[in-house]
Amino acid sequence: MTTFLEKLKNQILIGDGAMGTLLYSFGKDSCLEELNLSHSEKIQEIHKAYIDAGADVIQTNTYAANYLKLQRYGLEDSVKAINSAAVQNAKLAAQQNAYVLGTIGGNRGIKPSALSIEELKRSFREQLYCLLLEEVDGILLETFYDLEELETVLTIARKETKLPIIAQVSLQELGILQDQTPINEAFTVLENLGADVIGLNCRLGPHHMLKTLEQIELPKHAYLSAYPNASLPAYTDGIFHYEGDADYFKKSAQSFREQGVCLLGGCCGTTPAHIQAFASVLRNSVPVTEKVVTFKTKKIIIEQSAAKREYRPLEEIVTERPSVIVELDTPRKLDTSKFFEGAKALKEAGIDAITMADNSLAQVRISNESLGYLVKQELGMRPLIHIACRDRNIIGLQSHLMGLHTLGMHDVLAITGDPARVGDFPGASSVYDVSSFELIQMIKQLNEGLSFSGKDLGQKTAFSIAGAFNPNVRSVEKAVKRLEKKIEYGADYFISQPVFSEEKLIEVYEQTKHLSAPIYIGLMPLTGSRNAEFLHNEVPGIKISQSIRDRMAALNDQPLQAVREGIEITKSLIDTALDLFNGIYLITPFLRYELTTELAIYARQRASQVRGNNHVESSIK
Repeated sequence: MTTFLEKLKNQILIGDGAMGTLLYSFGKDSCLEELNLSHSEKIQEIHKAYIDAGADVIQTNTYAANYLKLQRYGLEDSVKAINSAAVQNAKLAAQQNAYVLGTIGGNRGIKPSALSIEELKRSFREQLYCLLLEEVDGILLETFYDLEELETVLTIARKETKLPIIAQVSLQELGILQDQTPINEAFTVLENLGADVIGLNCRLGPHHMLKTLEQIELPKHAYLSAYPNASLPAYTDGIFHYEGDADYFKKSAQSFREQGVCLLGGCCGTTPAHIQAFASVLRNSVPVTEKVVTFKTKKIIIEQSAAKREYRPLEEIVTERPSVIVELDTPRKLDTSKFFEGAKALKEAGIDAITMADNSLAQVRISNESLGYLVKQELGMRPLIHIACRDRNIIGLQSHLMGLHTLGMHDVLAITGDPARVGDFPGASSVYDVSSFELIQMIKQLNEGLSFSGKDLGQKTAFSIAGAFNPNVRSVEKAVKRLEKKIEYGADYFISQPVFSEEKLIEVYEQTKHLSAPIYIGLMPLTGSRNAEFLHNEVPGIKISQSIRDRMAALNDQPLQAVREGIEITKSLIDTALDLFNGIYLITPFLRYELTTELAIYARQRASQVRGNNHVESSIK
């Protein structure tokens, strides 16, 4: 049998189509790779159907047969058994009539940091060795969104084998990877790392895949491959399905050849009928050897924003002078009168911004976007909008941010968010497509005029990005490491969880004074002993010293005096905080805005005294 690469040099080869699509259609909705063991005859039947349809190349049913993905099903100890069986099934079906490629799929998706490179290396090596031991005809690396992951595993594979390696990426936007690498540049990297075939698979149907291929030059030494989806997926009654017409594939076959594709197969939604359509047009066709590519320069409008910022960024203000911002939660009921009473009182107190949480503790409230806009329009106050990763997927997050930009609200706090199970709808889903780190990075990307997927937005946003800081942990040093990482991702300044002791304030200052980004230190007046005990014992990120809890407990039967005690404790903390930090972040308990209004006025007066004393000392010197 002529070797795979020798054959590919002179003839377009037809690959197979989707395995999972057919297994789902047979009612298999568990671990599809395990079916290599329990339903080997069904796997062989599908392989043979593709060969009968005209496939010259089939791939093993091992896309997710690695430790990282099999452990979801408790099958992490079956990596060798599953991969070995998969190759044997493919070979029994091929009977020397088709090349067998050992398939390894990408693990990283839209959140690359979820898996470390070391984890990926260990998992990849194990699966690679299993496939090589079964003597496959080549290795197919497919559906890689993250270029770093593909570069890593391709480098390992090239060192371990001289077999042909096909390296295929998946795109979120035409012509670019999710890290903004242009496709031609990515292909050059993959070819230089030793890939024999480089190409595209999944995500896109024939139309959009061809649009991307129009931008791709013919490789110098490698060959091009393409495995389009049948269509965009539909979702009906909880099931994804594809409705692509095989005749549509037949009409596009010649276009793939004209774009230089030498290995052409199908991905999600494709069936033997789609592969037969490709084969009927391109069987025994000769690959093209010349191609003209016209490059279009991507133009991004460089204006910072369509509407100018109405306020200076808080990170600039707090660097120059003491600054007070106050959190006032949006109501849980539809009556907003008390909220706006509080907002007006806080405005009169002279605060720099009113901050609104994003359904804190996963409890449903009026959206902070809507009340933020009304606060801005009707009261002329700066709204600082918290954005949690919990409630919106990556589509919703970008849409939300674009809406904030359109409404002229440019101050945001990026947080991961409390899980849904702690709130009033414990059965709701926590999305967490991204963490606060990736959210910060994505907002910075919007500030460059690019969407999360790299699409040109035609305009730059002008967001000022705060990151959350929890100093109430056993190791503040480790928490500060997270701050340093958030600065790397693009955070402009930080807002902390409430602190309840002078000792903690001093510790936080000593641990953070080297940071380039300023901090608004969180302070919250206690309203009673029950409030203190609840915050200390049940609210994530808050710890209150025993001495303060004892002081509040001593006034357990005197609610008015307890509130005054909470105010006095916070004023004492403000005195210490203003000696160390320029930023004060007051958190309003239970919409009791009169408490934070009094504290905001006190903080401003105390800040004026501090500045006055500093001026006198400077004059004496």
